[in-house]
Parts: sequence; C-alpha cells; structure tokens
Amino acid sequence: MPRSNRERTDATRTALLDAARALFVEKGYSETATPEIVAAAKVTRGALYHHFEDKKALFAAVVEREAAEVGAAIEAKSADATSARDALLQGASAYFDAMAVPGRTKLLLREAPALLADEPAEASLRAGLSELVAGSKLEPLLDPLTVLISAAFDRAAIAVDAGGSREGYEAAIAALLDGLGHADPLRR
Repeated sequence: MPRSNRERTDATRTALLDAARALFVEKGYSETATPEIVAAAKVTRGALYHHFEDKKALFAAVVEREAAEVGAAIEAKSADATSARDALLQGASAYFDAMAVPGRTKLLLREAPALLADEPAEASLRAGLSELVAGSKLEPLLDPLTVLISAAFDRAAIAVDAGGSREGYEAAIAALLDGLGHADPLRR
C-alpha cells in the first residue's frame, strides 16, 4: 500500500534524526560530516537540506527530541505524586532513567551546551521547587535554586554515566530536598 506524502516526509525526517543521533553519539558533532549522515539515513543531501538548514539545525533537532523524551518521562513518572517532595523525587528517578539511554548524556550534557545557546526547559523542576519552598525564606531564591539544582542533576547524570552510584546520587537529592523543605518560613 503506498504511503502518503506526509508519511514519507515523516519517515525521511525520522531517518535523518536517527542516523544523525547515532553518529553524533559515536563520533561527536564536530567529527560527523553530513555525507555520513545522509548515507546512514539512506537519503539524499537534498533531503537533508529540505528538512534542516544545516548540520547544526539537525543537531538542534536531535537534542530537542532527546530533551522532549526526558521531559515526558519526568512528567509521566511524577504525575501521580501526592506532594512536591514526592514529585521531585519521582522526577529525579525518571531523569536518571531517561539519562541512562546510551548516548543521551553525551548529547544533552556534553555536546549541546557547547553548541547551542538555549538550555533545556526546567519548568517541571521549577514548579516542584516552587511548591516545596512556598512560604519559606527560600521562596525569593526560586530562580537561582532551580538553576543550581538543575546543574546538580546534570552533574549527577554525568557521574552516573561514568560509573557512579545512582543510588548515592538519588539519596543525596532526597537529602537536599528535605533540607529545602524544612527552610524556616519567612517572618513578616
């Protein structure tokens, strides 16, 4: 049965993203050439440039897809949490699960920050922290706390990817969140 134009377009785009991802993980962005990507995807250079402006745009699309998968995993695992602390802990566990996908740490935490200006969204983390520190002396520090804790998650994922103890990092995150959750309320 013949495929529609939309199905062929989607299949070509997916083939390019999959091939590029595999090569970016294996060789890194700078060592991957577009002819390798189109050969691995079994498409023409014209198809590549029809879907993406250049190699950097293709890389950005790979990173965006990876980040979306991480975000979806976090949202799904923490959706039924009954408290901010539980949502953050379940989200942390989901983050480590999602970052355990081979090559994801390299793409999102090593290659992307060096090439792309925009950081992945931290909306879920910020929302959980906002609820956790509401009414405390830490509430005015929500934005810096979100940035710092996000960076801590990223460094932990790199350490786990390098063989560190995931359980140890999850326990440390729980201790950190417990400390934030017990901040003295603001005195007015």
